[in-house]
Amino acid sequence: MSVIVTSYTLDRVKDVQGVLESLHAQTYRNLEIIFVGEGTQEICHRIEGFAMQKGIANLRTVFNDGVPGLSPARNLGAKHSRGDIIAFIDDDAIAFPDWVQEIVDAFRQNAGAIGLTGPAYPLWQGNKLEWFPEEFYWLLSCPTPGWTGFTRPTIVRNAWGMNMAFRKEAFDSCRFSEAFVGGEKTGADDVEFSMQVRRATGKVILFHPAVRVSHKVYRNRLSASFIRRKSFRDGYGKAILKKLYPEGKEASFNIHIEIAVLRLILLRFFPRMLGRLPRDPIGAWNQFRVASIALFYTGAGYLAGYLKGTGSLLRDSRKAKANERRV
Repeated sequence: MSVIVTSYTLDRVKDVQGVLESLHAQTYRNLEIIFVGEGTQEICHRIEGFAMQKGIANLRTVFNDGVPGLSPARNLGAKHSRGDIIAFIDDDAIAFPDWVQEIVDAFRQNAGAIGLTGPAYPLWQGNKLEWFPEEFYWLLSCPTPGWTGFTRPTIVRNAWGMNMAFRKEAFDSCRFSEAFVGGEKTGADDVEFSMQVRRATGKVILFHPAVRVSHKVYRNRLSASFIRRKSFRDGYGKAILKKLYPEGKEASFNIHIEIAVLRLILLRFFPRMLGRLPRDPIGAWNQFRVASIALFYTGAGYLAGYLKGTGSLLRDSRKAKANERRV
């Protein structure tokens, strides 16, 4: 098993140290940890020093001095991996002690699975933020069973980047790409990679509730500007991916998560919010603000992606893949 952690700034060193400590405490020991640093070599030096101090002997560091970005960093980590399974966890996540063991067991028990993903539970930082509605945890990159509805192993469209793993064969012909949308940043490289892999291998990706991490949520993620950007990118990315991967009869499968979440928002969130209004008007207003901003900007992003010309998308996608092959 290889576990890849990437980070791009010294501001996240403490977060990286947290995830490394959680990986060092795993019950499954046959693993290597690969840290990919960007921006400055100092980040690799700091992580190497921390690993020596904590006795984390199975850590290797790699510096990305090529094209910057999350996708190139993930590809670089995969290139240096030696495990039969290659897993990814965000630098601001914390793995449960049995995270690696559950991934290994799930792959052993599901021969037809090429990829695996699982829940990320919010780890609130700073002031109490528990008022944030679970139906909108997707804004925080926290796919919990509460809003996904997945309480048992379930075939899904894609893995979530903060908590995902693939068999090594997935990288025989597939790579993470941040340019499949013509240079626009959508944060959907995990979705696009998952769809590449499913198409190339004919195998499935599973959501497994036992493959658990905690994901730190800092207060700035609740700001209106963050919610606007995240919602617009998500909507835009979904529209672009639908054009590049129509998948014929599977088209409805490719948006079934979004349909399920929208149903939860309409049938569970809004009635609960209205019921909360008389006893907690401030909390109800905060929830309504999040919902209205997220829904509007997701729709606006989807419309912008829908109106983008398919021809230019395909040209940009082919050009990006050619560049990746040369690299």
